[in-house]
Amino acid sequence: MNPASASTPVPPGSSGPTASSSPLSPVTDAERDRTLIKAVLALGVGGFAIGTGEFVIMGLLPEVARDIGVSIPQAGHVISAYALGVVIGAPVLAVLAAGWHRRALLIALIAFFAVGNFASALAPGYLSLNLLRFATGLPHGTYFGVAALVAATLAPPGRRARAVGMVMLGLTGATLVGVPIAAWLGQLFGWRAAFVFVGLIAALAIVLLHRAIPDMPAAAGASPMRELGAFKRKQVWLTLGIAAIGFGGMFSVFSYIKPTLTEVTGLAVGGVPVVLALFGLGMVVGNLIGSRLADKSLMRTIGGLLLYAVVVLTAFSFSAHYLVPMGINVFLIGTTVAIGPALQIRLMDVAGDAQTLAAALNHSAFNMANALGAWLGGMAISAGLGWTSTGWVGALLAVAGFGIFWWSLSAQRRSLRVAAGRA
Repeated sequence: MNPASASTPVPPGSSGPTASSSPLSPVTDAERDRTLIKAVLALGVGGFAIGTGEFVIMGLLPEVARDIGVSIPQAGHVISAYALGVVIGAPVLAVLAAGWHRRALLIALIAFFAVGNFASALAPGYLSLNLLRFATGLPHGTYFGVAALVAATLAPPGRRARAVGMVMLGLTGATLVGVPIAAWLGQLFGWRAAFVFVGLIAALAIVLLHRAIPDMPAAAGASPMRELGAFKRKQVWLTLGIAAIGFGGMFSVFSYIKPTLTEVTGLAVGGVPVVLALFGLGMVVGNLIGSRLADKSLMRTIGGLLLYAVVVLTAFSFSAHYLVPMGINVFLIGTTVAIGPALQIRLMDVAGDAQTLAAALNHSAFNMANALGAWLGGMAISAGLGWTSTGWVGALLAVAGFGIFWWSLSAQRRSLRVAAGRA
């Protein structure tokens, strides 16, 4: 289900659609800006709901584990189940909904997400909760993919990454505001109340999307087969690999942040939401800075942020023993999300006319990173390496991501040399 195919494909290296080139463009710059702002706000509320739903469980793992009678690492499988739903749902729904109008698809996706969260709040046990979290994750990637393409289509020239970053601000803002509130509700009324809270935000997003998003039809010739063409492009696979592996380090650490804070740092349970808010603040700052850097120099931004992630994730294993350094380090780890808008634009540039699938796959890859990071971090903890071992796991994943980035960059340079030689 993804009407992102509803957008006119953005050719590689272009600055995105202009106001004059799109039949949907407002007549004046002021009207165009108002339309963009309203759309971004509505899309951001949906992103806020999804971000809160995705991350809140990480701060409530001990409560979930006690309630359903499993260990904390086993409760972490709920995180992986949601992420797996995103990984599978993004390409499948994007291809199946190649001809959908964007507004209708966005509303359908966020409605499905709302129902999934209400159902998760009623899950009786371990198996049912995992199945419901898997189902709830299905619309995640397609929603953000379509949202990014809507924002890029409505944005003025040269500001695609910033428009995408504004949409992603809903996701990152969720970690600053939504997750601490939901975590507080979960500690006060039980973890199930957190999912009810998420479902209510998603219901609000349905109303806002209906009012703010223009009725944008699918592009001429949009079809499932055209979208599947993205899988034939090497650079699409390499970019997805950077996200799926290089970004896994953040999830390796954050998936087990609460027990690390209470068992290693010695923080009282009541102080955990404060640290979660620091992580969220880092994500907001990283998202804003990363989107601006990506508009200036896309590939340098991607490579530089991967190296930055290696440093801050390595530091986690040392800072976790001290409260103030730990708080600073958690904030810095949150800023590594800055790579998100850059990779989104990179995919749009290398996907050709398979824009919808490529945009959705970016979030599929990020949630593969979620599943991989949570799984490897849990393995390290279960092997007796301690809670701080997640930092080393994360650093190794960032190193592997940089290796894939270098491969992508080298392949691109070779292609350019070959093209120049033929010319």
